[in-house]
Amino acid sequence: MQLQQIDMNLFPVLDAIYNTRNLTRAAERLHITQPAVSNALARLRRALDDQLFTRTPSGMSPTPLTESIMPKVQQALALLGSSVTGHHRFEPASAHKTLRVSMNDMAETLVLPQLLEHLHAVAPGVSVESYYVPRDQLVKELAANSLDFALDIPMVSATQLNQQRLVADRYQCMVRPDHPLAGASSLTLEQYLGLEHIHVSSRRSGPGIADIALNKLGRRRKVKLRVQHYRVAPLVVLKTDLALTVPVSLARQYPAKCFELPFQIPQMDWHLLWHRSQDDEGANRWLREQVIEMFGS
Repeated sequence: MQLQQIDMNLFPVLDAIYNTRNLTRAAERLHITQPAVSNALARLRRALDDQLFTRTPSGMSPTPLTESIMPKVQQALALLGSSVTGHHRFEPASAHKTLRVSMNDMAETLVLPQLLEHLHAVAPGVSVESYYVPRDQLVKELAANSLDFALDIPMVSATQLNQQRLVADRYQCMVRPDHPLAGASSLTLEQYLGLEHIHVSSRRSGPGIADIALNKLGRRRKVKLRVQHYRVAPLVVLKTDLALTVPVSLARQYPAKCFELPFQIPQMDWHLLWHRSQDDEGANRWLREQVIEMFGS
């Protein structure tokens, strides 16, 4: 089967099914009927001599062939889209666009207030949707243009993405301002280990970055509370004797006492990530320039 024998209009349908895992939702995304999606899928199955998707209780599951071709299909669709729209000059004052970005709750705290204030002044028609996409799904979502950007740690192996470091954030130990240790000028390792700690992780179990560093020293801290989000942890610190190991940029937003850590821990690098196919797309380029400048100011 040669490429010119396949109807190129079928590949957006393949992409929609792949992203939604559902024929009805794919039809809604494409603004066509569900039978039209089913017909397009049947034609692709014949053309590629593969089922492409199988029905499962959780939705349409892609076959190995589909998984193998989708990165290139999504890249081609994104390149085609940017070639059609990229030559248009982006006018922020009159633009109407939804910026879709993946970031966790801490990144939202650091970015959204300032970003929304800036957009309100210079691009009032631009709105923002923020939600967290797991790192193993980021390349797929960015390639499919389901996301414009992600704010996350560096992804060295993701060769399809461009990355710009925004800030390097070191960690400190936060306690409430009237904590028994608050009058000290510094914190020793024994004092740190004598505290009860909050551990922030979206996982049910497993060590954090502080625990890994302490394990290398043959030491272990006492975790009293494990929570999913950084936003709630400082509020618990302010009401208890618990300590929180937290990036400086978040710690400085609370009336707390912060100590430099008495052991070495890697800093947290925040990176802006986007798909290479969006490099020259006008709106994407302007919006990422705003974020980069915001962190540089």
